[in-house]
Amino acid sequence: MSATFAKETGFVLQEVLNANHNYVQSFGDKSKLALPPARQFAILTCMDARLDPAKYAGLSEGDAHVIRNAGGRASDDAIRSLIISHKLLGTKEWFVIHHTDCGMELFTDDIIRGLLAKSLTTATVDENGWRNVTEEGGSEEANFIPFLTFTNLANSVTEDVKRIKAHPLVNKSIPVYGYIYDVKSGQLIEVPEATEAGKA
Repeated sequence: MSATFAKETGFVLQEVLNANHNYVQSFGDKSKLALPPARQFAILTCMDARLDPAKYAGLSEGDAHVIRNAGGRASDDAIRSLIISHKLLGTKEWFVIHHTDCGMELFTDDIIRGLLAKSLTTATVDENGWRNVTEEGGSEEANFIPFLTFTNLANSVTEDVKRIKAHPLVNKSIPVYGYIYDVKSGQLIEVPEATEAGKA
């Protein structure tokens, strides 16, 4: 690990701890929040740092479950969380929300597997595509991971809604809504085919 990288990561750590200290000072009555989400719904969305579900969906602490991963995809683990969300914590409606300008459209499973096979350090991209800065210490283990990349945003939302609805452990009474978050405007745009597929 380089000294520069260590300094940068240490700085971020201290920022987080300072922010947490300030948060604790104004924590107030949040200790009284109930375990089940008060508004009884869940959102599956992308981990992209530009998305803040609390703001675009009007959430406060304790309101809803928010499940995040790369692309907001209906992976096995995301569905596991949704099942628990309903079965044990009472959510009654679910949203699948992908977004414009998503990084998951910029590569394929084969591309990331090829990059990881040769190096585990952060890759770069230019007019010639993705490439490793250095090529040492990679692993073929990526061949066993479905990265769930996609080429069509609306289709990916619909595909995920359909997968959730078809799962044998998902209660058919739960409506699943399909939306795209526009990173340029903050608007949620419905994917009608997805919402139709997600009807209870």
